[in-house]
Amino acid sequence: MMFKKNLLNLILPLLILFSSCQEKDANYLIEVSNNLDMPRQNETVEIPKSSFNNMLCQEFERLVVTDQKTGTSLPSQVLDTDMDGELDILVFQPVLEAGETRKYNLIPQQEPVDYTDMDVRTFSRFVPERTDDYAWENDRVAFRTYGPTAEKMIVDGTPGGTLSSGLDCWLKRVDYPIIDKWYRKTLEEGGSYHKDTGEGLDDFHVGLSRGCGGIGIWSQDEEKLYTSRNFSSWNALAEGPLRTLFELEYQPWESPAGNIMEKKTIKLKSTEELQKMSYEDLNYEFDDISTIMGEYINNLHELIEEAERTNE
Repeated sequence: MMFKKNLLNLILPLLILFSSCQEKDANYLIEVSNNLDMPRQNETVEIPKSSFNNMLCQEFERLVVTDQKTGTSLPSQVLDTDMDGELDILVFQPVLEAGETRKYNLIPQQEPVDYTDMDVRTFSRFVPERTDDYAWENDRVAFRTYGPTAEKMIVDGTPGGTLSSGLDCWLKRVDYPIIDKWYRKTLEEGGSYHKDTGEGLDDFHVGLSRGCGGIGIWSQDEEKLYTSRNFSSWNALAEGPLRTLFELEYQPWESPAGNIMEKKTIKLKSTEELQKMSYEDLNYEFDDISTIMGEYINNLHELIEEAERTNE
């Protein structure tokens, strides 16, 4: 029995047609059309599990995506986006020329898909060998932040600790994973990820700042920034070639509005420079967030103008 339905409504005009093949084949066909007059790549197609007519989770996690014309397998990933313990979307990234329509087969394998065999573009892990960092990356950029052991070392006066909930940013020149390699180079091989040997480097000093994405509450009366300390626990939620997803939780921290409970979920997609952070149980009303952002942006413009004058 054949059927077609619209699966997805993206911001950019991308038409998805979905059809099942014969039941005995248990294969599915995706037709993706690019209605723009420009090529498109590195854009993610999301297909909800609900489109597969009551498919079991065991079947859903075994789906692979292949180009019908070339037979080439594409990197894909199944995810639990609402954190209910059930996989609910399949994602993959087609490559389309201007005005092109391509067909892709979704074929169940005998075993769950082994993402390590794919072109891995996102990665994250706890790093106990470097005190207790948590690090994550995609094919464009890498980040890390610091755990409770690093905080305790500072409190106890032990050398080598770090006290910060700011996010460190590593600059990459390559599109393959570098986290394991750079830590190994620094900790075992006498090198340093602070020195660029061709792949990039960590040249961003977080210090007392919020780094590349940490949060804080500014008290105008006290002229003081209130922040959390290092993360107290972590939880890896998804790992694969196209997205990495994990949680960081912090001990309650004080602010002018009382104690703040901070728990954030970080999602990093492939081929993007920016990550997405969402906060759970952040018991604070950010009434002045637009003012804060406005002041930040104005200060940023001033810094850029000053840097340009310095370089003239």
